[in-house]
Amino acid sequence: MKKGIHPEYRPVVFRDNSADFSILSRSTIETSRTITWEDGNEYPLVELDISSASHPFYTGKQRIVDTGGRVQRFENRRRARQSNQ
Repeated sequence: MKKGIHPEYRPVVFRDNSADFSILSRSTIETSRTITWEDGNEYPLVELDISSASHPFYTGKQRIVDTGGRVQRFENRRRARQSNQ
């Protein structure tokens, strides 16, 4: 393997805010946020919207993740079309 061309592969904490779930794994992802893990060490932090702890496939529960008001805009268009008919 050539030196200096590969990103650093290091421990990183991934946190799913919606399910209050965190996991310590390894990754090359870049982040400026950090968190103190259960072992007392500080690790880079990546926050997630969905993980296996909150994904409908794994939980069996349907959940709507609305990022940027997409659901509300869709509902407004649907109501406008129904009122015009």
